[in-house]
Amino acid sequence: MPNEHFEAFAEAVARSHAEDGVASGKWAEHESEQLARSEFDRLLPQGLATPSHYLYEVIAETNSSVIGFVWFGTVPRRRIDVAFVFQIFIYPAYRRRGHGRAALVQVEALASGLGLPEIALNVFGSNVGAQALYRSLGYTVTSLSMQKPLATRGVA
Repeated sequence: MPNEHFEAFAEAVARSHAEDGVASGKWAEHESEQLARSEFDRLLPQGLATPSHYLYEVIAETNSSVIGFVWFGTVPRRRIDVAFVFQIFIYPAYRRRGHGRAALVQVEALASGLGLPEIALNVFGSNVGAQALYRSLGYTVTSLSMQKPLATRGVA
């Protein structure tokens, strides 16, 4: 990803992550953008120069335009380093055309080339389309968070 595209990437990631956080019930809408941006800044404190993080634009084969991006990094799991996909984002006008699948296949090849034995990611429960894509590529559920809203009665 070129330096001049990083800020647009950062804004799109924060906006998308905030929306997913609200849709999943993780965050309240009024705090979501600030929390998403804070999380982004924590994960990429040096921007594009953050060690062990890889950011790529997804380019359309037909006209070479940028149609999304993917961000993955190296994280420790069970005493080994694995690839972790922090964000894959295809702009809405280009979704459901196989671009996300193609991008993930490329990330898998890049991670394998780095000697990383596994790839992992998180997906919000509300994002059923992404879940179906990941399952179709061989990803399996390794953990699952659940919640249930409760009717509250006055505090005693």
